[in-house]
Amino acid sequence: METTPTQDNLLRGGQFLVQETNCEAIFTPEDFSEEQRMMIDSVKEFVDREIWPHKARFEQKDYALTLEVMKKIGDMGLLGVAVPEAYGGLGMGFVTTMLVCDYISGATGSIATAFGAHTGIGTMPITLYGNETQKQKYVPKLASGEWFGAYCLTEPGAGSDANSGKTKAVLSEDGQHYLISGQKMWISNAGFCQLFIVFARIEDDKNITGFIVENDPSNGISMGDEEHKLGIHSSSTRQVFFNQTKVPVENMLSDREQGFKIAMNALNVGRIKLAGACLDAQRRIITNAVQYANQRIQFKTPIAQFGAIKSKIAEMASAAFVDESATYRASKNIEDRIALRIAEGNSHQTAELKGVEEYAIECSILKVSVSESAQHCADEGIQIYGGMGFSAETPMESAWRDARITRIYEGTNEINRMLCVGMLLKKAMKGHVDLLGPAMAVADELTGIPSFETPDYSAPFSQEKAIIHNLKKVFLMVSGQAVQQYGPELEEHQQLLLAASDIMINIYMAESGLLRAEKTMKNDQQKGLDQLALAQLYLYHSVDTIIQKAKEGIISFSEGDSQRMMLMGLKRFTKYTHHPNIIELRRSIADKVIAANHYPF
Repeated sequence: METTPTQDNLLRGGQFLVQETNCEAIFTPEDFSEEQRMMIDSVKEFVDREIWPHKARFEQKDYALTLEVMKKIGDMGLLGVAVPEAYGGLGMGFVTTMLVCDYISGATGSIATAFGAHTGIGTMPITLYGNETQKQKYVPKLASGEWFGAYCLTEPGAGSDANSGKTKAVLSEDGQHYLISGQKMWISNAGFCQLFIVFARIEDDKNITGFIVENDPSNGISMGDEEHKLGIHSSSTRQVFFNQTKVPVENMLSDREQGFKIAMNALNVGRIKLAGACLDAQRRIITNAVQYANQRIQFKTPIAQFGAIKSKIAEMASAAFVDESATYRASKNIEDRIALRIAEGNSHQTAELKGVEEYAIECSILKVSVSESAQHCADEGIQIYGGMGFSAETPMESAWRDARITRIYEGTNEINRMLCVGMLLKKAMKGHVDLLGPAMAVADELTGIPSFETPDYSAPFSQEKAIIHNLKKVFLMVSGQAVQQYGPELEEHQQLLLAASDIMINIYMAESGLLRAEKTMKNDQQKGLDQLALAQLYLYHSVDTIIQKAKEGIISFSEGDSQRMMLMGLKRFTKYTHHPNIIELRRSIADKVIAANHYPF
């Protein structure tokens, strides 16, 4: 029976670093309800019928096909999966909205981008920040696919620094309209949308303001040509120019100067949704790669039987498994936090905004880790195909190009890495996460006498859980000393922040895979053992990464006895008592994928 979330049993965002998580407390794909499984089957059937067979057309910049498919997605009700029923949507929970995003996005990045831009940053700002009149007027049209939305934030001089935009909104003399003038770029869905969410500055305000702007070319709105892009070829991407565009004052979104807050909260949701959009792409790449490897004969043997190919298949599968585990873990945390706030009397708008904002750290972690896994997966897919992988006749070439943008939009991975640590420290200062106590305990442990007893790790998961526990000490050791060394100036030391974030990211991802495997084993031992192998392989690489990043950080801000003590602590905290046989792990994982002839986990 599922436990009702309470303040006591639901970890806050970032608390995974300082508190142990019981495997029963996390949600996994094995926990999908029958309704959710039926939803997955329906979406997969649609993608296999309407999208996958037409990949070649999507690569030929067939924008009309993208619009046609988006309308069909709207007819299925999937554009409104996250929209409350009162506004024409399905009113599904956050996990269900994630799984729809996951499975609708795997066949081509063009639909993934069009779907994400419309349902996320095109519709969500009105759903969550609009007043009742605005929601009744616009959201049902967006939820059905009668209208499509786009999001105008980025400008030539305002990318990561979103609040520095130059677009102006000037109140008309009669006080009835704002006149918006400015240039926006990289606007997804611009070529076929009926509605823009536009951010502009009123007078000399410190922060930008959001507006709902109907797309009417006769109202001072013009567009550049479709951009020629590396990937996502059939995703409409254009510059949009506003020249004294009249916007009724009642179309201001939320309050004046709330635009930056709207933009940042939209990005939080966009980041975890982007992670979701990369999941089925990985599954499909692995499935196509292993099917090719089983068919491709060299030296009278299917190349799938060669150790070098098995190594690649196993690593791809391990990353895909962990990515899925972590994404749905965080998604359910968000859903539970939303439910908790609603139970406490919050409105749907406030509950969803605060529920996602609570896990902004995890959203950034997932955006970074899963986007990089997806790119690596596609790269290895090309390598398994060999020369054919470089050909546009196979699905790997387009998958690689489409994956590349995921490390850039929704905030570059570099920005998100630094945000991870920065947001955690802000939570600590607000008392939401106790970092000081655990960090001091680790500092005391460094000066204490270590135990020389050999732990008993005969039980499944015992060594892995101990390693995760110790990796959290590494983060606390490095971040605690860095904060002590630099204080408020820590944000100026970007390379150190990047190193600390990589430690944090690897902890969350590796822990998520292990917790899922441990929970699975309680119900299905063989499946749990299969998942444990995937999680062990991922953890092994995470330990190596954390050693490298922690050493890099320690040497950068310490010297003498302090440095020697921390390096000794690092060695102690990353020690395996019994090293896993990585070659055997890869072989066992790959053999299961090869035998299934698809991604089976």
